[in-house]
Amino acid sequence: MNRCGIHRRQFLKCLGATAGTAAAWGAGLMGGGAGLLTGPFGSFLREAVAAEASPQVSVASGASAADNVRRAVDALGGIRTFISRGDVVVLKPNIGWDRTPEQAANTDPDVVVAVAELCLSAGAKEVRVFDRTCNEPRRCYANSGIQRAIETYARKNHAGDSLRVYHVEDRKFQRTEIPGAILLPQWDLYRDALEADKIVNVPVAKHHSLGTVTLGLKNMMGVMGGNRGQIHFRLPECLVDLNRRVHTRLTVIDATRILLRNGPSGGNLEDVRNVGKIFASADIVAADAVAAQSLFGLKAREVAHIRMAGEAGIGVSDPGRIRVTEV
Repeated sequence: MNRCGIHRRQFLKCLGATAGTAAAWGAGLMGGGAGLLTGPFGSFLREAVAAEASPQVSVASGASAADNVRRAVDALGGIRTFISRGDVVVLKPNIGWDRTPEQAANTDPDVVVAVAELCLSAGAKEVRVFDRTCNEPRRCYANSGIQRAIETYARKNHAGDSLRVYHVEDRKFQRTEIPGAILLPQWDLYRDALEADKIVNVPVAKHHSLGTVTLGLKNMMGVMGGNRGQIHFRLPECLVDLNRRVHTRLTVIDATRILLRNGPSGGNLEDVRNVGKIFASADIVAADAVAAQSLFGLKAREVAHIRMAGEAGIGVSDPGRIRVTEV
């Protein structure tokens, strides 16, 4: 939310502009016509056009996953750029598999705790951590290390009232309309995600046998109810529809360890590579595009759901329009 009280993306959508046309229009505005719009609104408009046309992805490398998270988010302007005091935040990691952190099928627990800590430091009223798992939920939450890490941090820092990790409940999935959908005009989505002030998406980077790779866009399947297996027949279109309806404020991709083969569940340590990187961006598509290229050597156009999300205007997939900051 800008000081003018408008989200950049919402404003540009109201103009009916795609990122490309917005960039062209903005270039004209910031040239000879810039003086026509002055004051806070004019400043906001120019910032909005620039942000849409050229999203930033920060990449932090180092031995400490938690430190990489902090430096990557700081490079984007700091956590207060994304989280405001009093926000109810959904922190959405991948907890889908009955695997240990070393097997790289779930988000690293140190990454999850670091993101939660940042949200609380920005004044978040509550940070809620959950995922709809693929394997048995209790084993996934325990063996991933995420439940223990969150609960330990909350206990040591007296944050039990503001930081919670919990299992999803069937009763909290609600049938939700998806305006402008390609294939999914409606689906059962998790109420906590729909009602949150902000969603911070914290996927692990890994190979996926059907989706090529799973990063930010695909990680949001964890807020879907019903028979998710159905959407794999037209996975790219369905992921576009899902992310059209469920908006993430910040995406933090965990590449502390990545799964190179036999994803998404993995299990063989020979398929894991230690990378020691974190990718972060306000633009989920840009984050996925940069991570896919950097980690797996895949251009955005080679990953159908990333390409289609860019074409749908959910974010920017064109690498030529993405600013990459390495820290």
